[in-house]
Amino acid sequence: MTERSVNHATIVIERVYDATPAQVFAAWSDPEALLRWGNPGGDWDVAYDRFDFRVGGGDVSRFGPKGTEAYVNETQYLDIVPDERIISAGSMTHGENRLFAGILTVEFFAAGAGCRMVITEQGAFLDGHDLPENHEAGWNTMLDNLAEELRRDAPPPDRR
Repeated sequence: MTERSVNHATIVIERVYDATPAQVFAAWSDPEALLRWGNPGGDWDVAYDRFDFRVGGGDVSRFGPKGTEAYVNETQYLDIVPDERIISAGSMTHGENRLFAGILTVEFFAAGAGCRMVITEQGAFLDGHDLPENHEAGWNTMLDNLAEELRRDAPPPDRR
């Protein structure tokens, strides 16, 4: 019999990007952009079975190392204020095991010509199948990828 447990944790990560809040928000609301930057492992596959970015809508995504059983993330959007915040509730499973349930808040603030983004994940990590440090590492990788995505989409500098 599986030992049942819940480990509650809050993860807060701040980043400053050389892009406007609108540009950073757009990278979260576009499934094609998310597929490019939202990969927590370089050799992992990521796919969306459903993407419905609106209050009351939700996503179903699959991700994981190539050739292995995918992790499944289900998200429901609770609040969206364009260019300011996204709040969602979600859960993650792997096979028959529910690993995680939580709330994610993403906030976007003007910071000079750029954007300060704060993500707060309040999670219940279930039955020892997942750990807060795994999520923090995954978020840090994805947010590094987001910086690359924003640089890729940035207009060329004015050379006058």
